[in-house]
Amino acid sequence: MAYQVLVLRGDGIGPEVVGEALQVLKVVARRSAIDIEFKDGLVGGHALDAHGTPLPDDVLKQAHDCDAILLGAVGGPKWDNPKAAQRPEQALLGLRKELGLFANVRPVKALKELLPASPLKPEVINGVDLVIVRELTGGLYYGKPSERRQAKSGREAVDTCFYSEEEIKRVVQFGFDLARERRKKLTSVDKANVLSSSRLWREIATEVGAEYQDVALEHQLVDSMAMHLVRRPRDFDVVVTENMFGDILTDEASVLVGSMGMLPSASLGADLNSAGFRIGMYEPIHGSAPDIAGRDEANPLAAILSAAMLLERSFGMRTEAELIERAVESVVHDGFRTRDLHGGPGTKVVGCKAMGRAVREKIESLEPES
Repeated sequence: MAYQVLVLRGDGIGPEVVGEALQVLKVVARRSAIDIEFKDGLVGGHALDAHGTPLPDDVLKQAHDCDAILLGAVGGPKWDNPKAAQRPEQALLGLRKELGLFANVRPVKALKELLPASPLKPEVINGVDLVIVRELTGGLYYGKPSERRQAKSGREAVDTCFYSEEEIKRVVQFGFDLARERRKKLTSVDKANVLSSSRLWREIATEVGAEYQDVALEHQLVDSMAMHLVRRPRDFDVVVTENMFGDILTDEASVLVGSMGMLPSASLGADLNSAGFRIGMYEPIHGSAPDIAGRDEANPLAAILSAAMLLERSFGMRTEAELIERAVESVVHDGFRTRDLHGGPGTKVVGCKAMGRAVREKIESLEPES
């Protein structure tokens, strides 16, 4: 069968890093005789310029018809007007909501060769291997009302954090299922000492936890979790939390691996694709980095690792995904670094294209694991 992948390159460095990830996917597809058809679409700032909307209707239709989406970052200073009716980031919110992509999965794995790239002590982060599951279609980013208004006393604004029982239950269940595949420990993060939505979150997480007696459940307040994430990150396996908390904690977690350029992500829903796996949108967690766009300085490894997640989560191809992961770890071991990573003795700082080429060459040379 032929798999359909929608490629949305985005803005800033998005086209550069997605381009390298795409080339890696093509190498793996050829090597493993996988038939993948890639289709391009325009979203974000460039779509806003070309079509007057960050998410054109034809792209949304393509998204509904595909098996998976490979996405770059969107946005940049050109479109950074807080009063604008439409913003590039609305493309992401629209895709997540329209496709029902409620679970954002962000693995955080520290490579020993990159320990010097982190501001934390090596003995703190050595051996870190955790996954943060962020609820993606509810909470503060989608709740109504959300508006700015003029009152008698001056300007004011309101955002609403809303969660239903079903929204919380499905993402917590997802987290427990993932924990069963790993080290069987789940940490649920909330702010139950202050927020009503968090008290409901903790209540439902506890109820769901009773159905997973083989998985150890602990609760953490988000402020204490922010501290523990940098003090004792090795203690965590799967972390599940609501939308805004997850947005913040995953960026914090990037310091554990040395750079946002090393962190991939998958946004998954309940619907299945033509292969019988979850439809997903795969993207690096970093932004569009317009300051280095077009300069061949971006780190493509997070986008390449996102492509590996695509193969595993949406196509069920764990062997091919592991091949990409091994290739990335191998080129890092060989001393290849982009500008965002710590150089040091015995390393070679290269550009985006050279890093992508190194990964492709490594894939060609690696033997399949028995």
